[in-house]
Amino acid sequence: MTDLPSALQEGRSEPLGALSRDGGVNVSVFSEHARSIELCLFDAGGQRELRRYALHGPHDGVFHGFLPGLGPGLVYGLRAHGPYEPEAGHRFNPHKLLLDPYAREIVGHFGWHAEHHGYPLGHPDGARAYDARDNALRALKARVSAPPRAASPRQSAPRIAPADVVLYEVHVKGFSKLHPQIPPELQGTYAGLAHPAAVAHFKALGVTTLSLLPVQYAIDEPHLADKGLYNYWGYNTLGFFCPDPRLAQAAHREDPGAVAAEFRAMVAALHEAGIEVVLDVVYNHTPEGNEFGPTLSFRGLDNKSYYRLVADDKSRSENLTGCGNTLNAQHPRVTQFVLDSLRYWVDEMGVDGFRFDLAPVLGRVGRGAFEPQAAFFTALRQDPVLASVHLIAEPWDAAPDGYQLGRFPGRFLEWNDKFRDAVRGYWLQSELQGGRVGRGEFARRFTGSSDLFFHHGQRRPTASVNFVAVHDGYTLHDVVSYAAKHNQANGEDNRDGRDGELSASFGVEGVSDDAAIRATRERVRRAMLASLLLAQGTPMLNAGDEIANSQGGNNNAYCQDNATGWLDWAAADADLAAFVGQVLRLRREHALLHHGCWFVPPPGGRGDASVSWFTPGGAEMQVHDWHEGGSAAFACQLRCPGDPEQSLALVFNPEPQPLLFKLAQGPWQLLLDSSGELTSPQAAPVIGLPLNVPARSLLVLRAV
Repeated sequence: MTDLPSALQEGRSEPLGALSRDGGVNVSVFSEHARSIELCLFDAGGQRELRRYALHGPHDGVFHGFLPGLGPGLVYGLRAHGPYEPEAGHRFNPHKLLLDPYAREIVGHFGWHAEHHGYPLGHPDGARAYDARDNALRALKARVSAPPRAASPRQSAPRIAPADVVLYEVHVKGFSKLHPQIPPELQGTYAGLAHPAAVAHFKALGVTTLSLLPVQYAIDEPHLADKGLYNYWGYNTLGFFCPDPRLAQAAHREDPGAVAAEFRAMVAALHEAGIEVVLDVVYNHTPEGNEFGPTLSFRGLDNKSYYRLVADDKSRSENLTGCGNTLNAQHPRVTQFVLDSLRYWVDEMGVDGFRFDLAPVLGRVGRGAFEPQAAFFTALRQDPVLASVHLIAEPWDAAPDGYQLGRFPGRFLEWNDKFRDAVRGYWLQSELQGGRVGRGEFARRFTGSSDLFFHHGQRRPTASVNFVAVHDGYTLHDVVSYAAKHNQANGEDNRDGRDGELSASFGVEGVSDDAAIRATRERVRRAMLASLLLAQGTPMLNAGDEIANSQGGNNNAYCQDNATGWLDWAAADADLAAFVGQVLRLRREHALLHHGCWFVPPPGGRGDASVSWFTPGGAEMQVHDWHEGGSAAFACQLRCPGDPEQSLALVFNPEPQPLLFKLAQGPWQLLLDSSGELTSPQAAPVIGLPLNVPARSLLVLRAV
């Protein structure tokens, strides 16, 4: 290493982090309550501390300094001096080496050791006690990265119109780990997700946008480490500026720069194929847990600023996330931290948007109330870099008022679990004791959930992210194969995961040799997929549902980094994947099936698309028809004024027997029969009336 400077120059207070610039390294660290902060330099392996420098400041809550003559590759950590007064919210402990929250590269391998805690484990005073052991040898360190790229890789990114977006939620490792057409060294990696075989699958399906489960640097929770398990999903982020090395090729994992390069190459390859990349991000909590958790970074730098604390006991962390702590996005510097991280992933890594895990946390103000006009949301909407990217909210957290579906502002799309429950309940109702869904609820969700989005900020139907299955819960295969969860492998005695998830086994739990049961499951699965992909809103397909992937009834596979959590390509249902491709082609080819504005009652004004609803007997639905409990089958007609050829009929029959339908007008050309009884992909006959609609099927017809 170059000889270290004898003194630290004052440097600049912005931007935050340690950046190579001006012939040296500038370091800038926020802490509103620290008395001083030391910059600690280490050898390249991070094993030997070489020197400490006291940073200048604070100036407006920022400590800073400049090291001339040094550059990329410099390994460092931070030590913060200040009061250790848990009752006042302060947990400064200079014996704990801290990871820079703005670290672009992280070196070392994290393990759960007692000295990472700011207090002695087992002490009678608990987390109010003070631990003077030094943890530097085992602590993760930051490494200064190469200077920022001159041009954003998003300059060549595809631009997908909102009404055309089709999301595909996918785990980087799980998608390709068992894929036979991807080379073994690339399986389970960023490079594997961008391999031509993977791209060909995405293109054949017709998805436009990959929504990746977390890829930021994460660590495993201690209870998983004790059991020899891993946080496979990655919702435990520590490095908010770093791609996780566990998802990179083995040859790259020890070099953070190579990991970042592999991630950027993945994004570039997907962009070249016309596919967008959205990241699932976790800015609601950190792995430092509650007040009994370790001191790794944020807690040691400024616990009182970075985290929400219980109002009448600042020694305790406020837990609105179910993960022990809650980031305090209300604080201006925490808002800045989140925005800086988001901009980094757009500008430097090229991504096209974000799905925010437990998103209400970002809008919590005061004593915890959710406010759609909170400072974070206002800043996000005004940010010029983030103005054009996708913003998707998981609209619930663990607070008492945690369910905020439909209340997010501006361009936000929101995961709509009401759509999931309506579609499942509608198509499974013959098997459910409770949770049956009638025509009205299904129709409301199928046409964009206007009750949730129409009256809030001039939002469009595309604000509703529709899904029938996601990573959290059963796969679609398991929705129609299991009546109860089977999570024993998670090591929590089957207590984890959601109870009462809408599902049905159709008589046999799990795998069945009964041909009739298998055929029924296939019909219901296809009807649900067709409902998802043809509904108004933004459809999101759960990776693997198109090939009938199963997790053996595990509805919380967050720690299953194994064949349970990976897609089983050896058992892939190619016919089902072809069906999904067929439905999405139909969606693309007919404007009424990817209509970005609200349907209106007929006849509709100029340019307005209208929807009307009919009973199986052909009569227009009346108020009493919507509430009739004896029949769930019905149909709708979509029209576009001035273009009689843009007239489609969709017929829904969730009953276990075929039904006779009389459709208005006609004749009709059959475009889709989810059951496969009436047509094949090669034939599209003209259908007269009346029409015998197969059991458990969705039909799409075009007026001739």
